[in-house]
Amino acid sequence: MATTPEDLKYSKTHEWVRVEGSVVTIGITDHAQAELGDITYLDLPEPGRVLQYDGQFGEVESVKAVSELFSPVSGTVTEINSEIVDHTEVVNEDPFGNGWLIKVELSDPSELTQLMTAEDYLKFAEAGAH
Repeated sequence: MATTPEDLKYSKTHEWVRVEGSVVTIGITDHAQAELGDITYLDLPEPGRVLQYDGQFGEVESVKAVSELFSPVSGTVTEINSEIVDHTEVVNEDPFGNGWLIKVELSDPSELTQLMTAEDYLKFAEAGAH
């Protein structure tokens, strides 16, 4: 399994969160992109959309499946990674870097405590949880 950055938080639906003050960056984990295979299409929310904790915010399509994306936090989308919409392979190549999906202004920072550490996420993913 590829590196799982220690400085990120992780959800049970295989999204990661990088906290930068009141704005978080969200993407899918290396485990998720490996399970999906080659990503062919991303449906991401428009900036300004209000997300709810654990609510669906988009979809990722791959050669294997279509999977829903769930928000690990509540807040307002401030930015989407428009580069990856036309270059979906970046999510497979660099899921924790240039393959990020969206940025969200947090409305309830306490929700971050419900997310897993890298160590906990690795145990969760290795246990075969989907």
